[in-house]
Amino acid sequence: MSSKPHQQRLLYLAVFTGGMTTLAVELSAARLLGSVFGTSNVVWANIIGLILIYLTLGYFIGGRVADRSPRHTTFYRIIVWASFFSGLVPLVAQPVLRAAAEAVQDFDAAVTVGSFVGVLILFSVPVTLLGFISPFSIRLALSEVDQAGKTTGQMYAISTLGSIIGNFTPVLILIPEVGTARTFLIFAGILMAVGLIGLAYQDRRAALKLLWMPIVLLILAVLALRGPLRPPPSNMTLLYENESAYNLIQVVEKQDGTRYLLLNEGQGIHSQWHPTDIFYNRTWGFFLAGPYFNPPPYTPDRMERIAIIGLAAGTIARQHNEVYPGLPMDGIEIDGGIVEAGRRYMGMTMPNLNVIVEDGRFALNRLDEQHYTMIGIDAYRVPYVPWHLTTVEFFQEVDKHLTDDGVLAINVGRTSTDRRLIEAMTRTLLDVFPTVHTLDVPDSYNTILVATRQTTMPEYLQANLALLPPDAHPVLREVLEAASTAIKPTVVSDVRLTDDHAPVEAIVDRMVIEFLMSGGINELAD
Repeated sequence: MSSKPHQQRLLYLAVFTGGMTTLAVELSAARLLGSVFGTSNVVWANIIGLILIYLTLGYFIGGRVADRSPRHTTFYRIIVWASFFSGLVPLVAQPVLRAAAEAVQDFDAAVTVGSFVGVLILFSVPVTLLGFISPFSIRLALSEVDQAGKTTGQMYAISTLGSIIGNFTPVLILIPEVGTARTFLIFAGILMAVGLIGLAYQDRRAALKLLWMPIVLLILAVLALRGPLRPPPSNMTLLYENESAYNLIQVVEKQDGTRYLLLNEGQGIHSQWHPTDIFYNRTWGFFLAGPYFNPPPYTPDRMERIAIIGLAAGTIARQHNEVYPGLPMDGIEIDGGIVEAGRRYMGMTMPNLNVIVEDGRFALNRLDEQHYTMIGIDAYRVPYVPWHLTTVEFFQEVDKHLTDDGVLAINVGRTSTDRRLIEAMTRTLLDVFPTVHTLDVPDSYNTILVATRQTTMPEYLQANLALLPPDAHPVLREVLEAASTAIKPTVVSDVRLTDDHAPVEAIVDRMVIEFLMSGGINELAD
């Protein structure tokens, strides 16, 4: 018979590990789903909401089970089963997610939604069983009624301490180092070890009967964790894949040598590279046009320094370096994993590019003495723009870092019929800048807003195009010609975005839902 002090210590360890695993599963669930479905508010809301429902069921049912069978053997058996099903989630989910990834690429809404729901259902059993731990441990630890408050407080404190570890360890350490699926397996393995040790301390035979569980998980892991996390498009070759603290990162290549940076669900192209081509008739090139909205004559020799917030793998920087050789550039990118991919596979090795791995707004404010001819913002996490890069207060900070004729160029999403985010951003920009110009990037759902420190007119762009010197880079001329035909009337809404109230994600959520409800999937497929 085991001594009471040892029982108590094992109980505390189980509660700590249970709290740690519960939060680690929740955070890892977001990454597991994010590789296919993205990380929008809708995805997070579903994950958090359903996990809370599962935990609620676990607390309720676990308390009743504890009253009926208040034995340590029952408690540790539950922990072992909870760990087994937690480890099973990413292994069973892999084929489902791969099918969903292909459906997303083919815009098959039924399969995509079905897969999303299916994966979430996978969490019902392990999370519900994890919810058993708190009420069950309190029931086992409670020996006297007059100690109920103290005992309950201790258990919740230990569980919360474990949750703190489970909050930081997956995102900051494990997922970037070993990936999401293996992070699940590590936490499940730790919890399983605690459960088996606790069970063996009470009943060695009972523990031996459950030793098949880690063996099954190991075999399934070897079988399931082969191949890419998300299959590349059918006409491309996967060159690189890695999970960082923020994204699932892939670099893919077409037969003609063109490379693309894909993130998470793979629906947006975040950077493009080709050994000889520079201008791709995509969004990045339009940032070159921003300064030429200034009063004519504005010539290339007036470019002094630029900053890029949302550097990605350096397409905007490479284009500017080609047009303005040696131009000093500060590139700000929050994800160091993307920077690594850009340097290794996307030609982001320009010596005049100073890369800063930080949040865009935080990094810009640390560059106190630096002023720029242009600040470009391309910080998409498709289809969302980070809200803190859309507010009056942020644009005031940007304004302080611009030269007298400096401009801000920002990439904003839209649909073919819905421009509400563009109009809200324009309204907000006009609180800080005297003029905002609107450029719709052809054959895309992107609009570039150009805010100028001086009062300017759309006609200035055409005038500066006509005044380009003969030796101006042909890509610059090509961009200004394309931008001249892309100018749209500047329209504002009554929505003003501030640090206190910036419902950017709510606006985009409504845009996306209405787009899909109106047949947008067919429009994308065409």
